[in-house]
Amino acid sequence: MAEKNYYDILGVKKDASDADIKKKYRKLVRQYHPDVSDHPDADNKIAEINNAYETIRDKDKRAEYDAMLDNPFAGQAGAGGFGGQSTSGGQGGFRWEDVKDQFGDGEAYGDGGFRFDDIFSAFGHGARGSTNGQAGGQSQRGGFGSQDSKGQDQHAEITVDLASVYNGDDYSIKLNVPVRQTNGSVDYDNKTLKIKIPKGITDGKQIRLAGQGAAGAGRGKNGDLFLKVKILHADNIRIEGADVYQTVNIAPWEAALGEKITVSTPAGKLGVTIPKNSKSGSNLRLKGKGIPAKQVGDLYLTLNIINPDINTEAASQAYEQLKQAFAETSIER
Repeated sequence: MAEKNYYDILGVKKDASDADIKKKYRKLVRQYHPDVSDHPDADNKIAEINNAYETIRDKDKRAEYDAMLDNPFAGQAGAGGFGGQSTSGGQGGFRWEDVKDQFGDGEAYGDGGFRFDDIFSAFGHGARGSTNGQAGGQSQRGGFGSQDSKGQDQHAEITVDLASVYNGDDYSIKLNVPVRQTNGSVDYDNKTLKIKIPKGITDGKQIRLAGQGAAGAGRGKNGDLFLKVKILHADNIRIEGADVYQTVNIAPWEAALGEKITVSTPAGKLGVTIPKNSKSGSNLRLKGKGIPAKQVGDLYLTLNIINPDINTEAASQAYEQLKQAFAETSIER
């Protein structure tokens, strides 16, 4: 008989059920897969596991093997392994064909079917098996289409000017994209994408770029790239949803007399009439002049009265006259 007990290799008891054996086998394949295992002899280890499972999972082979265990002197198998499995043992190394044989080219087992991509789910997208010329072509040879999986979606942030949000604009962004090499290693490549900033997009919304995420496994599609929009604006501007608040400096006489002024806003230069006796901090609402989103926002001009500096004698006299003119005015403090 073989040197090692197949039940010990799989880590199950001799009376283990088929379901328990299969469950344990899946776990071992994930653990000792050559692409992810740090085991110094992963190739031979996985071949040994395959050899044991090939015997134990087959009803007739298992019965024969159990009889041999009960009578170790019968000499039913040589040192190469039970049931002629020496071709997948330590001397031959790990082969994807061996794994394929264990799963029967996608055939359904008792619990509803085990798919080949169940293995890859433990390794993440872009496992080496799909890039080294072995597993990548299995869908043509043996029907391993289930290993193909979409790449992971990627997320990033893009900063755009407020003017671009009002009018729409074209932007170019540079990304450092991970690229899996043919030997399984990961390198990085600079990639420039041209994107369209939709008119009316608001702060925090996302732009989806289909197929610009991580590469898929096998024939799987690439993931998507989601760009979260951050709107860049001047310090005197605040944005709430589609509404825009802009602080506007005005002179005391403009506030008092109610004069008409021209203001540069994100919506362009606008003529605005200041109401008489306006107070600092009051808002003038310009309906529909906010961000042109699906539900258009409003633009609020927050008035900020600025007192001119006194740097000439004439200016000093003007303030003195103002003081005399409003001598009877009472101000609450």
